[in-house]
Amino acid sequence: MRKFLRTALVAVLPLTALASVAQAADWPTKPLTVIVPFGPGSSPDTMVRVVVEQASTTLGQPIVVQNKPGASGNLGTAAIAKATPDGYTFGVSITGPMVNNTVLYSDLPYDPKKDIDPLTLGVHQHNILVVPGDSPIKSFDDLLKAMKSQDKPYNFPSTGAGTVSHLSVELLLERTGGKAVHVPYSSSPAAVTSLLSGDTDFAALPPISVMPMIKDGRLRALAVVSKERMSFLPDTATIEELGVPGIEGSAWIGFVAPAGIPADIKGKLVSALTEAIKTPTVQERLKNQFMEPAADGPEAFDKYMDDELKRWEPLIKRLNLSVN
Repeated sequence: MRKFLRTALVAVLPLTALASVAQAADWPTKPLTVIVPFGPGSSPDTMVRVVVEQASTTLGQPIVVQNKPGASGNLGTAAIAKATPDGYTFGVSITGPMVNNTVLYSDLPYDPKKDIDPLTLGVHQHNILVVPGDSPIKSFDDLLKAMKSQDKPYNFPSTGAGTVSHLSVELLLERTGGKAVHVPYSSSPAAVTSLLSGDTDFAALPPISVMPMIKDGRLRALAVVSKERMSFLPDTATIEELGVPGIEGSAWIGFVAPAGIPADIKGKLVSALTEAIKTPTVQERLKNQFMEPAADGPEAFDKYMDDELKRWEPLIKRLNLSVN
């Protein structure tokens, strides 16, 4: 009997493997769901809808957008982590839930390194260092001199403590010896309003929130907080070009999935997403939203998040920032 069972098991195993291969080959056979941990109209939501419209054509199935906002993106990111790892549910996330919140929060409902697999970076939204259009500060050097001289107290708004708009300025202050007071706001529009009203003096904010006012003169761009110049602001130098290396502040958005998706299915999903992001019409639509397309695959995305943690964790700890 035992010999018979062993023989039967050996016969069944290849069939199981073949079934698994067949399943991967047929995938997808039904609509997919992409979870967005922020509300409709947010930057992640906008980016996702542009990309998955193209990716759904490649995959031959609709991709339904499901918004799950809350807890600074942690709620929706946790939903991605807990989804069935069959490739039919994936999502997007940003630096907060995937990187900074691992330091800011003492207890997250997921572990980004264990429960979530990176698929590909989607876009960068590197901050732009700006001052009001009528500010006496005309250049990056002017700002550094002003913050060091302290003839008057300087302050800067952000979209919240521990966000990239906050930390990138703190890193700049640390590297240059400047001083300024942080004033957190609940959103980019509120932060911009504080600049225009004169309540704050300068800021590093995402392109979508400041580019219209840079164009009409209400804000002045001093530098971009990135390694390379931006395609839609080619005449504005990077902070590194202006003499302060090693500072990068991007409100990036990337595609992620629950850990454990079969490799063949994951490969198909990654391929569909990266091909979509590289499509000229998709790139044009993203750049019209002041987003820099950045499809690079799982390994590069994973390394970039590791680099982000190395960049921000020491600063978060030095500033003694925490949420719970």
